[in-house]
Amino acid sequence: MSIFDFLSGQFIDVIHWTDDSRDTMVWRFERHGHEIKYGAKLTVREGQSAVFIHEGQLADVFNPGLYMLETNNMPIMTTLQHWSHGFQSPFKSEIYFVNTNRFTDLKWGTKNPIMLRDPDFGPTRIRAFGTYTVKVKDAGKFMTEIVGTDGEFTTDEVTYQIRNIIVQEFSRVIGSCGIPVLDMAGNTGDLGRILAEAISGTIDQYGLELPELYIENISLPPAVEEALDKRTSMGVVGDLNRYTQFSAAEAMQAAAANPGGDGGMGAGMGLGMGMAMANQMANAMGGNQGPWGAQPAQTHQPAAMAPPPPPVEHVWHVAENGQTKGPFSKATMGQMAAGGELTRESFVWTPGQDGWKKAEDVQELAQLFTIMPPPPPPGV
Repeated sequence: MSIFDFLSGQFIDVIHWTDDSRDTMVWRFERHGHEIKYGAKLTVREGQSAVFIHEGQLADVFNPGLYMLETNNMPIMTTLQHWSHGFQSPFKSEIYFVNTNRFTDLKWGTKNPIMLRDPDFGPTRIRAFGTYTVKVKDAGKFMTEIVGTDGEFTTDEVTYQIRNIIVQEFSRVIGSCGIPVLDMAGNTGDLGRILAEAISGTIDQYGLELPELYIENISLPPAVEEALDKRTSMGVVGDLNRYTQFSAAEAMQAAAANPGGDGGMGAGMGLGMGMAMANQMANAMGGNQGPWGAQPAQTHQPAAMAPPPPPVEHVWHVAENGQTKGPFSKATMGQMAAGGELTRESFVWTPGQDGWKKAEDVQELAQLFTIMPPPPPPGV
């Protein structure tokens, strides 16, 4: 991690530090007997500061550059040593190199949920997490307030304290901002800036700064998120009456597309299931009619033995002007026949039927026209 040369016996001639790690914030320059030769060369690279500690006191701080360690380059050290003139003998002092680059992608998060009052949900709990960047702003203050005599100081030794400060200020900021939870995702940028400003005063006392702070996610408890998902699903469904009709039609089409053995039976079962579901949902909503306008069956006292299920009634589609109408029950088809909307020549289809047929050619529908005479033959 370090390169140093002994050019004159035990005296160090060149003092510098090269670092290939990503988490070292402070490194102490080790030397024999703590002796620094007068006139030694000190190299401080970009992204570094060199701090001299003399007899436990903070002495000189050197920014990037090349220095000859003489009295004119070390004013504080000269004052502490009471050097009134140039000195030639070695002196003892500890030298610490401080990394002033940014340390990025550091994580923070709320270990426990934060309680707040939300205008939509009332009292609720949230969690949050994100990343931040830390940088040494004042090397001397950082050494005296945080590092002390630690010979190799890494980010792990300070990030825990910074995370606690971030979470504490986040709880305060989020509790007083008044932003609804559902709108926080659109305001994470502003919240991050407010949070960074709230933390800056405390961090500055350590000689640090947070150039960047990001809130990546704000989440609700699982039970609340599940309720939100249900609410969203209800909004997607919309009108339940129309949804039940659509479900019934889908069931009939699925049965017709997969006749499997007895096509009519499959279609009837699909229709029965669709209508039963529609009636149940319509009754649950307090409706007085089924999805096709028919009165729901009246409830009776259960008999000693349950009767067999009633036969499933066919429903019919009618082709008119190139379009398909329906499905219609047989009762509705009778009303249409009486009103002239359905004639003997009308083409009809029901699940399980082999193609379209004229109404008079379907035995079940031909009965609807027996009460009315057929049209007279032409010319009579």
